[in-house]
Amino acid sequence: MSDFKQVMPLDDFDWESYEGGSINAGQTKEEQEKAYGDTLNQITEHEVVEGTVIAINKREVLVDIGYKSDGVISANEFRYNPDLKVGDKVEVYIEKEEDKKGQLLLSHKNARAKQGWDKINNALETKEVVKGFIKYRTKGGMIVDVFGIEAFLPGSQIDVKQIRDYDIFVGKTMEFQVIKINQEYKNVVVSHKALIEAELEAQKKEIISKLEKGQVLEGTVKNITSYGVFIDLGGVDGLIHITDLSWGRVVDPHEVVELDQKLNVVILDFDDEKKRIALGLKQLTPHPWDALDAEIKVGDKVTGKVVVMTDYGAFVEIAPGVEGLIHVSEMSWSSHLRSAQDFMKVGDEVEAVVLTLDRTERKMSLGIKQLKADPWLNIEETYPIGSKHVAKVRNFTNFGVFVELEEGVDGLIHISDLSWTKKVKHPSEVTQIGDEIEVLVLEIDKDNRRLSLGHKQCEENPWDVFETVFTVGSIHEGTIIEERDNGDVIQLEYGIDGFATPKHLIKEDKSKAQLNEKLPFKVLEFNKVTRRIILSHSRVYEDVQRAEQKAKETAAAAPKKSNNDIPTIQNQAATTSLGDLDALAKLKAQLEGNAEA
Repeated sequence: MSDFKQVMPLDDFDWESYEGGSINAGQTKEEQEKAYGDTLNQITEHEVVEGTVIAINKREVLVDIGYKSDGVISANEFRYNPDLKVGDKVEVYIEKEEDKKGQLLLSHKNARAKQGWDKINNALETKEVVKGFIKYRTKGGMIVDVFGIEAFLPGSQIDVKQIRDYDIFVGKTMEFQVIKINQEYKNVVVSHKALIEAELEAQKKEIISKLEKGQVLEGTVKNITSYGVFIDLGGVDGLIHITDLSWGRVVDPHEVVELDQKLNVVILDFDDEKKRIALGLKQLTPHPWDALDAEIKVGDKVTGKVVVMTDYGAFVEIAPGVEGLIHVSEMSWSSHLRSAQDFMKVGDEVEAVVLTLDRTERKMSLGIKQLKADPWLNIEETYPIGSKHVAKVRNFTNFGVFVELEEGVDGLIHISDLSWTKKVKHPSEVTQIGDEIEVLVLEIDKDNRRLSLGHKQCEENPWDVFETVFTVGSIHEGTIIEERDNGDVIQLEYGIDGFATPKHLIKEDKSKAQLNEKLPFKVLEFNKVTRRIILSHSRVYEDVQRAEQKAKETAAAAPKKSNNDIPTIQNQAATTSLGDLDALAKLKAQLEGNAEA
């Protein structure tokens, strides 16, 4: 109720005058107004005063501030305080003493806003717990009414637990702690989580003080990440790393646990200072290696599923939590450097042979190439020397071509064994990687698992024929195809090459023969073993000149004979020299014709 002053009745009040309609008997008007005014509080517009709630309905709250009339305030201004009741003291802001209806205008909202900043700043300094009304949801959190000021409550500061539905908090009044104020922009940040954390901190210390390694506790799955699962142990969190969820490989922790699931965990380790607790789930079950069939031994065949692939091999799970490694070198008898992905992929079901088994260290190595016979065991029977085969080109080097006859059987074709006629500078001139090529087995090195192969040997050696064609002294037409410091390479018929030194490349007009020029060449040397042919162009016209000179000298030195002897001499000359001279003359004419051209 309002604090009205008690006014005593006047002893000398003139009741007769009052009944007669004159109530001013014995007092002036000023005296009467003063007496009435003394019974009321003095108020000033635009100031904050304290009032008392005297009535409440759904729309309005009636407040008495000790004035001649009560003030009415919209009930919406008290939404933040659903516990408001008649008799409560509230602060109000005097908007106007009287409106047109004579009503006292008050505002609780403006009163709170006027004094709110002082209270907000004080709450930040003293860490005072304040009450706030959650008005609505916004991006990243909620808007809270605190002392009439809108403050921001981040989603991460609502609770220590992950909140999935913010809407359930709208319309609630909760306790908060002011954690940040931006004075320039009048921004306020509050936290409900800070209050919970303060309470939990004491609980954590008590819980951690009682922890022991190996202790089994019940917890609740609080959060699931790609690297593990966070467990609520009743006020303190622990982490089960993904590797401690199961003895088998776990790709996604969701495969093992789900949110809010209750389960038993064992404490593996903890840190008093950093409050870190490492938990384990798989440790509560026997290790799979302990349950591995005792009959499995080296040499046995096992089946399993590929669970992890690396460049160097594949891990195969032959029983839950029991894995063996198939190294890439145990995937094929081939010596080619290849990746494990060329043979298998994650998820494949494979059969393998146990190569090593260490139950103490819990390690096992497997192989799949052992499921097939080693092709080198009977290599002499499969690929005898002199036999012809078709191989696949795998790789090039500067000295030859590596080919594969079958998986695990490789061989080398030396660059000199690629062609009988062409001087190959690089294998790519003859074949390409991935092509098939015909080969002949030249040598077998079983100990080092190597085959020497030839490609040109699949055909007859044309140099046996060339030996009869390019005889020493014979003349052949050739084209200069390459110039070198020590001479030029000459291409002859049948696609074979010869060589001429600089002095044998001088033409009859004393000029040097040029690249791509076609000329007659004389064979000076033929070597079938080294496949070398030495040629000369200058020797061609020099032989013609020498023959002509010799013919002249022979004719000049011949004695004169009688007429009876002439037929015999002419016939003899015809059979011994005229034919040769004629051939040389024709060759000379050809040379002169080429020179003019």
